[in-house]
Amino acid sequence: MTDDLAVYGFACSGLLFVLLVLLETVFPRKKRSMARSGRWRTNIIIILIGSVGVRLMGPVVAISAAVFAAHNDFGLFNWTSLPGWLEFALALILLDLALYLQHLMTHKIALLWAIHKVHHADRDIDVTTGVRFHPIEIILSMLYKCALVLPLGPSPLAVFTFAMILNLCALFNHSNLRLPEPVDAILRRFLVTPDMHRVHHSTVTEETNSNFGFSIALWDRLFGTYKAQPIAGHDAMVIGLPEYQSEHPAELWWSLVLPFADPHKKKRFADRR
Repeated sequence: MTDDLAVYGFACSGLLFVLLVLLETVFPRKKRSMARSGRWRTNIIIILIGSVGVRLMGPVVAISAAVFAAHNDFGLFNWTSLPGWLEFALALILLDLALYLQHLMTHKIALLWAIHKVHHADRDIDVTTGVRFHPIEIILSMLYKCALVLPLGPSPLAVFTFAMILNLCALFNHSNLRLPEPVDAILRRFLVTPDMHRVHHSTVTEETNSNFGFSIALWDRLFGTYKAQPIAGHDAMVIGLPEYQSEHPAELWWSLVLPFADPHKKKRFADRR
């Protein structure tokens, strides 16, 4: 079952990826600072390596964890008698909250930031940035999701739906797509929009440490990490990390070894807190 769901999820993500590439090409929000070819090649290869790593983990994936919990009557939702629709909705909300907290931790814990900054080092933000996560971060994130799913015991369908929403929203809110301001204003009441998440990729520390949500826009407002607009405005804001404003973030090997090869990472982490 998990293999069938994986194929379906990959197909949906692939279709949205192509659609967003077309849309952000026709309706770009921000002028690029680097050529797409090198960046795209690096970003896509990084996620392919991460995907292989997850596949090699075999059953240690979130959907498999949900199947295990269901078959063994394990986890909170398997011990309660809530209506199916309510359990499904609560599972999506709780998992999304947990991902918000995970993202927050990657900015607050030095070891996690050393890995996560590969994502932030990208000097442009577009749909490929939504898949630019270091393979180690991909594996750690999957283990984190399993650690959540086992005690919660949500249905495999809820876990798959959450994973689909997460993947699709990551592509959408990282895209360089220009939405009409009234549309953005309405959407961001509920959903993290490209303009909202772009603030998070600013070189300004205050802005990097804001807008941690991936899909539900509520968490940032609720926990005081919401920032509506960048100080310099979207056109003038600088994307990436101030210490890596060079061609290096578009290089594959540089990006893969960045968590281990930066001799100043402790100081720079302290500067960004």
